[in-house]
Amino acid sequence: MISGEDLWRWQQQAKQAAIARAIPPTEVDWLLQEKLGLDRLSLRLGTYRGQHYPQGDWLTLEQLWQRRLQERVPVQYLAAQTPWRHLRLRVGPGVLIPRPETEQIIDIALAQVAAHPALGGGRWVDLGTGSGAIALGLAQALPQATIEAVDCSGAALEIARHNATLNDCAQRVRFHQGQWWEPFSADLEKFAAMVSNPPYIPSGMVDQLAPEVRDHEPRLALDGGEDGLAALRHLVTTAPDYLQPGGLWLVELMAGQAPAVAAMVRDQGGYESVAIYPDLAGIERFVLAYTKSGQD
Repeated sequence: MISGEDLWRWQQQAKQAAIARAIPPTEVDWLLQEKLGLDRLSLRLGTYRGQHYPQGDWLTLEQLWQRRLQERVPVQYLAAQTPWRHLRLRVGPGVLIPRPETEQIIDIALAQVAAHPALGGGRWVDLGTGSGAIALGLAQALPQATIEAVDCSGAALEIARHNATLNDCAQRVRFHQGQWWEPFSADLEKFAAMVSNPPYIPSGMVDQLAPEVRDHEPRLALDGGEDGLAALRHLVTTAPDYLQPGGLWLVELMAGQAPAVAAMVRDQGGYESVAIYPDLAGIERFVLAYTKSGQD
């Protein structure tokens, strides 16, 4: 066993090591919660110092923390899960870690349903679902909708299905393996809405990303081609074939891409009501459009 006092001293040393390496020291507390079962209040007040903890659990914690410091493994992968909206999501090297800014895409979708109630009972698809975050967020927010989710990675879909079960959404979301719209090529029923957080980092920028991202998150989920717009260009071109007239098209992108993507959508000719939405930091992060209501 290890005493709470020894654990407290480890916690202080670990936080100092984090600061020295420009890692948020709050990550130490996150791992203590996830791996030793400590709660926020006991960590803040130090009441855990009067307890004892299994030596093996602490050694595992120390090994994980050294990986964080030395290999720059993201803390979400070390904890094997992350919170996102009202979900607890399993994450690992096979999927992109869901970012807080992406949570807003669910709020934008909800606002569109409020303005166009028929969308709320329609068929929705999350293209490039990864961990399943967006699909599960939609399932929670839109109980009357039918939710489908697609990813080309079998490893990602395994995690997404696990997350659906973990969050009591397994009966609400259907998962498909394939490239973008490929699983629906023979479908006659069209979709009310498409939502996607596709790869959008220009290829030349991927190796310049933070080591936590560059060395550990799947390049497939990051690399958007030479200009970062390859996947977005494909979604602009193909979505009108799968969306019903007046169908919602909603994507996330990186800072600086919104004007180019909005122009692409307008130039395609099959959309109307094109709009750009900022994230909570004021960065133009999302582009929204509707397929033209007169389109076949």
